[in-house]
Amino acid sequence: MNTTEMNPDTTITHTQPQQLCRPVQGRMLAGVAAGLARYLDVDVTVVRIVFAVLAVVGGAGVPIYLAAWLLIPKEGSEESLASEFTHSLRARSR
Repeated sequence: MNTTEMNPDTTITHTQPQQLCRPVQGRMLAGVAAGLARYLDVDVTVVRIVFAVLAVVGGAGVPIYLAAWLLIPKEGSEESLASEFTHSLRARSR
């Protein structure tokens, strides 16, 4: 039988996962690259280069960036721009 003994002096700390959001500081346009970089724990330059390469090579970088801008909430906000827009449309139709 394969058993593992835990040392009672060992403390296991669980960190909360980073929430995906567009930060207010450290952004160039809408904060998508900065937010993704912080969420993925990579340098923001790497994310910006990926978006630039995708934009130049296949043209997919621009629509992906725009979709992320609409779907990722701004730091301190509970909802994304797309969610706020749909809620405002629902409120008007009532």
